[in-house]
Amino acid sequence: MALYEHVFLARQDLSQQQVDALVEHYKGIITAAGGSVGRVENWGLKSLTYRINKNRKAYYTLMDISAPSAAVKEVERQQGLSEDVLRFLTVKVDAHEEGVSAMMQKREERSERGDRGGFGDRPQRSFGDRDRGDRGPRSFGDRDGGGDRGPRRPREGVEGGAE
Repeated sequence: MALYEHVFLARQDLSQQQVDALVEHYKGIITAAGGSVGRVENWGLKSLTYRINKNRKAYYTLMDISAPSAAVKEVERQQGLSEDVLRFLTVKVDAHEEGVSAMMQKREERSERGDRGGFGDRPQRSFGDRDRGDRGPRSFGDRDGGGDRGPRRPREGVEGGAE
């Protein structure tokens, strides 16, 4: 049998018990078709990046499934018809992950895995560290009234100007 990771998003106005009932319903469909459900993780109520069917939040749930493709297609069909499920995604995997998923790990544990976002051994620089070469400091000649264009002349026909 093939291995799948299946994530679905349930509406924000459901209770946690109703989300658990949905999980049990989908587990029943998979076991009836000859498959099995391993790990089930409830990631909780999370904010969505954009509204989906007027919902700003959703309950996220992950299921590790070992089942024939017909069982997974039936679950996806039922979730597509359900008004309680906003979105779902099924990914075929070679092996299920051991332990908790990345979403359930705490930030400290994720940061201990290694420096993935850094630039190696490059030193940190701030904006004031820029090497401007042989260029001197900028001068704004019009601030002292002089500059390239000379002093300003009053405009004619405007209040305060020459008449």
